[in-house]
Amino acid sequence: MARRALIMIEGHPRGSGLLYLRAAERLGLHPIVLSADPAQYDYIAAEGVEAIRVNTDSLDPLIRECSRLGGIYDIAGITCASEKFCATVAKLCRYFDLPGPDPASIERCRDKFTQRQLLAKAGVPVPAYRVAANSTDVEIAAAEIGLPVILKPAVGSGSRGVRLCRNVDELAEHTTYLLGGKHVWQYSPRILVEEFAQGPLYGAEIMGKEVIGISPADFGPPPHFVLRGLTFPALLTNDEHERIADVSLSCLRALGLGWGPANIEVRWTKLGPVVIEVNPRLAGTPTPQMVELACGLDLITEHIKLAIGEESNLRRSRSQTAAARFLIPDREGILDCIGGYSQAAALTGVAEVKFYVEPKAPIVRKDNIEDCIGHVIAASSSCAQAKVILQRAVDLIDLSIMPFPTFGEQE
Repeated sequence: MARRALIMIEGHPRGSGLLYLRAAERLGLHPIVLSADPAQYDYIAAEGVEAIRVNTDSLDPLIRECSRLGGIYDIAGITCASEKFCATVAKLCRYFDLPGPDPASIERCRDKFTQRQLLAKAGVPVPAYRVAANSTDVEIAAAEIGLPVILKPAVGSGSRGVRLCRNVDELAEHTTYLLGGKHVWQYSPRILVEEFAQGPLYGAEIMGKEVIGISPADFGPPPHFVLRGLTFPALLTNDEHERIADVSLSCLRALGLGWGPANIEVRWTKLGPVVIEVNPRLAGTPTPQMVELACGLDLITEHIKLAIGEESNLRRSRSQTAAARFLIPDREGILDCIGGYSQAAALTGVAEVKFYVEPKAPIVRKDNIEDCIGHVIAASSSCAQAKVILQRAVDLIDLSIMPFPTFGEQE
């Protein structure tokens, strides 16, 4: 009998990819990674995982490779850990008659302008928005909406290219950045101009059509949106939780989602919850680890079970609070060394201390998720205690960053 295999389209360098591979193995599956460059994921070689080089930006090569593998293995499912490939995975699942989301729904969701249109049409509260293809369009849209506004690529993730523009100078500056060749576009350049919905941001974690939990997010100072910390679950009143959960489920209905994981970002404004973004995937690291620590639910395993046609089990087995802090250097340079790692990891209540980079790596600010070079997670029976433990651990970590060498200092 052929061995059951789970095909992963690409991986994820910051943790989720490895978690998917290990979860697949625990389920008795043989994970296979298809990647344009398997070497970019250091954990693949370390774990001895089968990896095959293939063009993952095109559907046809993936279909051919999956068909070839189907002659060797029993392909139980196809999935991914990266938002960029969610639509590709959905199309592959449809082609091979495997469980998965609707491809058209995923594609509509990934385009933030189309997503906004569908949500607004269904009566879901969203910020005022316009789409722009050039600087003139941006100026007109901002004038119609009223400053301040958010400028962001219509397709993208990780806060890449996202900025709050508080006046006409910042508007012109960021428009030039986006359209002037510095921003890397996944598709044709289109800018979403939207109202700045003010209030705390929450993320609703969903599996299928069930809200697993809601977490508040802490960001660095404007004008950029660099995620600094998370807590799971949020301390909300019953009414607040119900309203965020209801609007989140309304998003699923409006976008044709409801299979597998979703992460929905909502700001609680003076008018109540306003939807900022719907992501047809699990939230990235460290959210899956936090959910497991807080309620004993392994969302990655449950996602894989759905992908191979098995029933998921969303029963909670514990009740704790998990808190996480991203490690973000305060300056650019060369990461000389990391101090206090062992002491922080040894603290009671600290679940994980992880770095995404090694010493001697260059530290360059990008004002997005890539500024985060690691994270710390703590868990406790109370939210206050989890935050105290987390702060103690973060205080022990010392990032020694040396200035970049000047031209005369280079050999």
